[in-house]
Amino acid sequence: MSMAKFSRRESRAISCVAPVLLACVSGLLAQAPQVTQPDLSGVVSANSQFAVDLYQKINATAAADNIFLSPYSVSTALAMAYAGGRNNTQKQMAGVLHFSLPDQSLLNGFAALLGQTKAAPGKDYQLDVANALWGEKSEPFDPAYTGLIDKYYGGGFNAVDFINDADGSRQKINQSVADSTEGKIQNLLGPGDVSKLTRLVLTSAIYFKGNWASPFETSETQDAPFTLSSGNKVTVPLMEQVRHFPFVKQNGLTAIELPYADNDLAMIAILPDGDINKLAGSLSLAKIQQLQKDMQSAMVDVYLPRFQFGSRYNLAQTLAQMGVADAFDAKKADFSGMDGKTDLYIGQVIHQAMIEVNEEGSVAAAATATTMLAATAMPGPPETIELFRADRPFFFMIVHNATGSILFMGRVSNPSSASGAASTPK
Repeated sequence: MSMAKFSRRESRAISCVAPVLLACVSGLLAQAPQVTQPDLSGVVSANSQFAVDLYQKINATAAADNIFLSPYSVSTALAMAYAGGRNNTQKQMAGVLHFSLPDQSLLNGFAALLGQTKAAPGKDYQLDVANALWGEKSEPFDPAYTGLIDKYYGGGFNAVDFINDADGSRQKINQSVADSTEGKIQNLLGPGDVSKLTRLVLTSAIYFKGNWASPFETSETQDAPFTLSSGNKVTVPLMEQVRHFPFVKQNGLTAIELPYADNDLAMIAILPDGDINKLAGSLSLAKIQQLQKDMQSAMVDVYLPRFQFGSRYNLAQTLAQMGVADAFDAKKADFSGMDGKTDLYIGQVIHQAMIEVNEEGSVAAAATATTMLAATAMPGPPETIELFRADRPFFFMIVHNATGSILFMGRVSNPSSASGAASTPK
């Protein structure tokens, strides 16, 4: 089937929401200028490096939890805030987000990436990205800033009444995110996340639904033990199929690429021979990219657990520790590019995501909120059948093949657990 302050600074607020596993897309960038390949590849490279950095930071405190997030969503939400940053605030954000391109090239690259990651008509999968600005109706935002976000990120401006109806405004934002993610991301902003001090919320959501290019037969799915990091075992439904897949086994790990229909996207799963936490410690973007290069087509007996879980993170402290310090400091933050003033600062960055993997394919969605406050072949010899048996914790990513973008990434620590890490990373 087709898938298809009570100081001056604390008197103002801004929030930024970016997606989980795929979710919102607004009007698309028809007026964006000609984009060069270096612009696009530069943004993808920056986003990918940030993705690995962020995953490692979360993994360091997630213990034995499942992990799932959309680095694409977080990067996009922060990039929209970055566009309104100035001076040292913007410089710090650029360092953590690995933004090294000139401003115009960065904008062009994000516009191109948004355009390319939107599923074209006739595709057997659904991939939607939606960005938006939600601004206090009495606040004089700079049209140059709001226009820039609309032009390059497809983030249209929505006037809301944070001052007199903060909760009603929160509900409007949550409903928009839910609509953009087919209801998979609910209540992104909780009570208290938005108040009369809020002045702006930037939202970015992402939603993906796609069937496997080679679905697993439900008749082949059998309950089997899954060994947790603790050594304990749980019983989970383990799907199986034997088929040719890009595959590599080396240096204490096994990796496989499982394509989705139309081969525009794929899941890459990396299974360590030993402790999953040791893998995370050595995981780098260069290592992931080399694994992809080293993959060769092989006949593989694939065992993959059926799983479904969600996650929620407040990334403010995490990002501050990574180097974005001034943006969260009411006395130092400079987001004057948004309204010509220096009394806006980021209060929190909330990210929520979910994923479901079964015999047919995968559904994933995510959203991020950044709140800113003021103040087949010919017969031949018998073929060796390789084994990929994910009956212990493993790392995975959903990637967009044409651009190389990491849309989602995570760790399956316990497939029988209905939820992922819900605590705030320190």
